[in-house]
Amino acid sequence: MLTSSARGADETSVSRPGRTALYLGTAIVVVGLSKAHAVASGYVWSGSPRFAWSFAYIGLLCLSAYAFGLPEQTRTRRAALWAALLATVGGACLISVIQLFAGDALLPRFVVFGSVVVLVPWYVLCSTITHDADARASERDRVMVVASADEIESLEADLTRAAEKPALVVAWITPGEAQSTSVPPSRPLLDAARIASATVLVLSRAAQNDSDIVLQASTLHENGVRIRTLSLFYEQWLGKLPIAELERVSLLFDIGELHAAWYGRMKRLLDIALALCGAVALAMLTPCIVVGDLIANRGPLFYRQERTGRNGTTFEMLKFRSMRACPRGDGDEWTAEDDVRVTPFGRILRSSHLDELPQVLNILRGDLSVVGPRPEQPGVVDALSDKIPFYSLRHLVRPGLTGWAQVKYHYAGSEAEAIEKLQYEFFYLRRQSLGLDLRIVGRTFRSVVMREGR
Repeated sequence: MLTSSARGADETSVSRPGRTALYLGTAIVVVGLSKAHAVASGYVWSGSPRFAWSFAYIGLLCLSAYAFGLPEQTRTRRAALWAALLATVGGACLISVIQLFAGDALLPRFVVFGSVVVLVPWYVLCSTITHDADARASERDRVMVVASADEIESLEADLTRAAEKPALVVAWITPGEAQSTSVPPSRPLLDAARIASATVLVLSRAAQNDSDIVLQASTLHENGVRIRTLSLFYEQWLGKLPIAELERVSLLFDIGELHAAWYGRMKRLLDIALALCGAVALAMLTPCIVVGDLIANRGPLFYRQERTGRNGTTFEMLKFRSMRACPRGDGDEWTAEDDVRVTPFGRILRSSHLDELPQVLNILRGDLSVVGPRPEQPGVVDALSDKIPFYSLRHLVRPGLTGWAQVKYHYAGSEAEAIEKLQYEFFYLRRQSLGLDLRIVGRTFRSVVMREGR
């Protein structure tokens, strides 16, 4: 039997009350200061143009707070203080820039800067409360795992990455070690769970097929211990599906874009709305990128590459070029995270993700969605399809500019890492919803602000 240490959570269901309190507090502060200024200045706040701009400012502050990791990702009070300062000042700067371009004082300085003063301590408090709640939740979810040595090793590696729910893994045990013995009489699974004070029991497929282990697990269940399959534990606590379960699971769930017509229509409308906003940004930034290319990235402005899209059809994906042009035929190799072919200005484009901006045109054309599995090159698709029979399932939906695998896993520069990302993509296919799509968009925005580039 092996034991493991606690694993933290990146963004969990436990964090939702803290996030709700942060957003609600933001709204109360901005509305309160706005009404106070209106009373002092002798105008009706709800009947003035400042009414709508107050709520726009609330949205900017909430978006800025999320982008800087509040309240979940700040691990210390000092980090929370810095994030709170950056988030509130960032929101104030954004509304100030909008006012500058509008040529009008859309909101009074009393509201803009007063919000910064009041919200900084509130954001720190929300972060502190969230971390305390996460710590208590990890103690409540004391997990014991019954699985083979290989499965244990794989799960332990996965738990070193950001989890979706906090938990304390208190014990590992193999199916062989968990089986009852008659001489001397023993029920090892029950004894181990009692010693570890486990509250969640996770069973691998082999453990589920052992009637003795299932019988012991049923006794634990009667005593209040929650039972999860290894696949379900991955899904609920880690936000992915284990590679060993993908072939079996691939047939056992509906896909939103295929089986929920309303979701497909709403997703496409959201794609068009976001792509139109992106097209405005593309038009504004292209002249700046042309100048940058002339200085430190000489060559064609755009890079065009064939990718595999929905239903296996191919399309030409657009990017701002960030690497030196390679000879014809060399474009299908994997790109390394610190590829030597990346130019100085190209490195800036990649770290800020601006190189992906031309793909808003692919979205408008219908080649891409904002959220979905990232499209791969046809050669890579053929190679992975030969190794993974169910790999083509990811092509039943429109590929995405960003996706769950992109916000949960680092840059994939090899076939092994592409297989790792597939586990997150199957989680997305299984859980497709507008709520998850918006969550992915928010996390993508956070990664851009925090400069978590390739």
